[in-house]
Amino acid sequence: MGTAEQREASRGSAAVRRGPDVPDRGIPVSDRDTAVSDGERAGRAASDGGAYYRPLWVEDPAPRRRMPDPVRTAAVRAVLVVSVTLIQAMVAFLCTLAGSWLAFPMVISSVVSVVLATWAALDVWVTRQVWNQRHGVVSTPSSTARALRRERRAARRQARAAERSRARIRRRAGAGQLSHP
Repeated sequence: MGTAEQREASRGSAAVRRGPDVPDRGIPVSDRDTAVSDGERAGRAASDGGAYYRPLWVEDPAPRRRMPDPVRTAAVRAVLVVSVTLIQAMVAFLCTLAGSWLAFPMVISSVVSVVLATWAALDVWVTRQVWNQRHGVVSTPSSTARALRRERRAARRQARAAERSRARIRRRAGAGQLSHP
């Protein structure tokens, strides 16, 4: 597949036409595989003089937002602490196998490092939660939650209107009377 065809395929084109010099790999495009209309398909086939084929895969880049700086910093710190912990654990194991005097201090430092690695992993999680809370992650409620809120608002509105009308009636109750019973 040529560069222009790859670019066309990565931009969302469902089918790529191939020239006679490009191997087709024997993958025909069926009607259900593409989102191309029948008129467009017929036009392509007629202009090509033959069938067209879909590519083996279409690279579809998934846009991911960049992690916030504090979260990324905490994640890098956690990765470094975990890697040092793994190295310490490996050295402690090898020193134990060799019967070295360094085995006991390395095992103790490995235990301390495991605690620090756990702390670092929790730090990433807490930093992420704090970032989300402070900078307002957009939350889209489900349609059922939206409908329930709408019903509760309507009920409150009706209750307020009924209370206002009762208050209005109470205020007017003595307006036309000469004396109160």
